This record gives sequence, C-alpha cells and structure tokens, in this order.
Amino acid sequence: MAVISCSIAGGFHIPAAKIKGWFYSFTHSFHHCQLSFAPNVRSLSLYNAHNRPRPVSLRASSSFDIVPPPIDDDLHDVMVAEGAKLLEDGIVETFGNDEVAMKAVEDGVAVVDLSHFGRIRVTGEDRIQFLHNQSTADFQVLTEGQGCETVFVTPTARTIDIANAWVMKNAITLLVSPTTCSSILGMLEKYIFFTDKVELQDITKKTCFFTLIGPKSIQVMEDLNLGDLVGKPYGTHLHYNVNGMPITAGVGNVLSEDSFSLMLSPASAGSVWKVLLSLGAVPMGANVWERLRVIQGRPSPGKELTNEFNVLEACLRKAVSLNKGCYKGQETIARLVTYDGVKQRLWGIRLDGPVEPGSAIIVEGKKVGKLTSYVVGNQNVEHVGLGYVKRHAGSEGREVLVGDVRGVLVDAPFLRQSSHVNQHIS
Repeated sequence: MAVISCSIAGGFHIPAAKIKGWFYSFTHSFHHCQLSFAPNVRSLSLYNAHNRPRPVSLRASSSFDIVPPPIDDDLHDVMVAEGAKLLEDGIVETFGNDEVAMKAVEDGVAVVDLSHFGRIRVTGEDRIQFLHNQSTADFQVLTEGQGCETVFVTPTARTIDIANAWVMKNAITLLVSPTTCSSILGMLEKYIFFTDKVELQDITKKTCFFTLIGPKSIQVMEDLNLGDLVGKPYGTHLHYNVNGMPITAGVGNVLSEDSFSLMLSPASAGSVWKVLLSLGAVPMGANVWERLRVIQGRPSPGKELTNEFNVLEACLRKAVSLNKGCYKGQETIARLVTYDGVKQRLWGIRLDGPVEPGSAIIVEGKKVGKLTSYVVGNQNVEHVGLGYVKRHAGSEGREVLVGDVRGVLVDAPFLRQSSHVNQHIS
C-alpha cells in the first residue's frame, strides 16, 4: 500500500491515508523530491542523479479530480528560494526581475502563478444549461475538452467579471478574478432553484494555477510532452498525470490566446514550478502581470468592469452570444446592438507621462471620458493606460489629453478582437 512519508534531516513519518480514492506518496528532503501515484504505478523522479530538475513525464488521464490540500507550503518555499517577495495574502509581488520577465514575454517565456485567482467548479446534470442562462457565452455548443470566455453581468448588462471556462466530462471549471470569486458564487447560488441539479464548489485553495506566456511557451509545452495542445483553439484542454498527480493543461490564459495554462494539485505545484524554470521559463510576479494586463487591454473588475459600463462598452463582444435565447442581461444587450446604442468604448492609451486613474480624458477642450488604469510599460520608460472614451471622440491614433498629459488612443490586443460595435456574434 502507498504511504505518505515526509522526512527532513531524519524528520517524521505520517501513516497512509486514502483521500477521495487517491493514494499518494510524498517524500521531501533537502536533496531529493519524489512523487508517485497509487500502488503498482512506477514513480517518476523530478530530479536526475545530479540533483538537477528535468522534464517530468506526463500520462493521459480521463478527468481532473479535486485533490487534497498541500502537505506544506512547498510552492511558496520554492518561490522564495527563487527571490520571490510575498505579500501578506501569499501573492508573489515580484521576483526582483521585473524587466527580465517583461522581456521574456516578448522573446522568451515567462511563468506566473495565478493561484490567487478564483476557481469555481460547477457540477450536476443541469450545469450546462445553468451557466448558459447565467452568463453571456453559448455553453450549449461546447463539448468536453473545449472552453470559452464568458461574462457575468447584471440584469442591465453592466459588467461583473470575465470568466474563463473549461468544459470537462463531469464539471465546468471557471477561472475568475480574485476579487469577484465570493460574490459570483453568492450570485449563482441565488439562481439555483430547488429543481435544478447544480452544485457549486470553490476549489481555489484545493488547486494551483500557472500560466505560460511568450513565444517560447510552445517549446516548453513540447518539452513537457504537452505538444498535443499546440495549435489547438483557445480553451482546448486535456488531462494528464504528472507523477500520479492530476494536471489539466489548456490553451490560452486570461490575457492572451497565444499562451497556455496549467491547473494542478498543490502537492505537486512546487516540483512542477521547478521543472518549468529548468526549461527556461522566467518567473513573473503580480507587478509585471498587472503591467501586462493594461498593455494587453484586458479589463479588470473595480477598474474597467463596474456598474458604470456595460459589456459592449468594455469591448467583450467575443464573449457574448446574441443567438442563444434568454439569459441575464440579454434584453439590454440586444437593444444596444439593434439600435446601435453603444455610446462609449474602452481604449488603450499611450501616454507621455504618468497619470492618476480617474483623470479626465479631454478632446478639443471637452471631457469625453476617463482613465481607468495606468502602468509603466517596457523598460520603465513607456506609460500606458486604459480608459473609456465617448464613441464620437474615439478612433485609432486620436490624440487626447489625459489630465495634463498628452496621449494617443490605441486598439490594445485584447480589445482589438472586438473593435466593431455592430459585428455579428454567434
């Protein structure tokens, strides 16, 4: 029978346990780390004879299961050893390499820990129809192994958050922003009627979530024997075992379709992180991630996604279906499209200097919008923002004044995919 064994310089031993049908063994010392799954399955070491990380071998798995919580803070220990500066809530603020990480996104590969983002598991026979009715995407056209972006909105189509969804065999997993997970769970629970066969579970602390971004992320995926996903549509995901621990790998992340994401067990997260770094991935902290978010143009709750702006003004048309029938916010969205009623939209802004969010955006002496986000760009010399601008005043390349700083409107990559108000959405 498999055992759970932990030893540190002659440390201690814990008797075997069976958790949700999974047997696992874990041995952790200063010189060796090994993870294995179940009896009669050969253990695959994460280290070679010279104590250097090497790519793990992955085996296909039928489904992702919820795994037990971590035995210790192994992932944080590994990150701190790499220079991570942790905030009080455990988020990595920086690895002290911000400019290197930014450059890796352009010509290499970076890895960021998004485990603080919310993860909601939706199960039950009615899960597809339930999410179909509660968000903007058409879930009924999706099959197992596919995914999509969807938006949670108010009845008047004001934006709450963007969710990234993976449709699995027995569940749908939603990735949402850290600040909205609890409120979205509460909102969804209110719409479950007694006849609905739907269950919701917050699995944020039961899983970890990594993202690879940059042109060399493809090579890392191939080195991990995950090349089956390369070239597949956004949201496509497959399940594997890494040394017996479940891991789900998918195409895309919350910022870009040209990237990859990994959802995995906390017990194996530290070891997998080491392997990713050994394959050339540069660790990235939250500071750089926020800079990338603004540069890419991805709207965020509390900034671009608020009760002030509707889903079309936020340029989230690609996540909206107009043909799937009734859903929350559908009537408002349909009227906006039918009567060409979108009055403003979100733009990227290249600035000549720093500006405070909330500053007025001015064209020809008149206020036409406001700045919602600001960051320093590449090499700490660029200045980039996001802001809403009235439709009649906004166009690519338009010069504006933000506060007292000159700026130019640009169609940021995330926004560019939905830049035409009246484009057809299926």
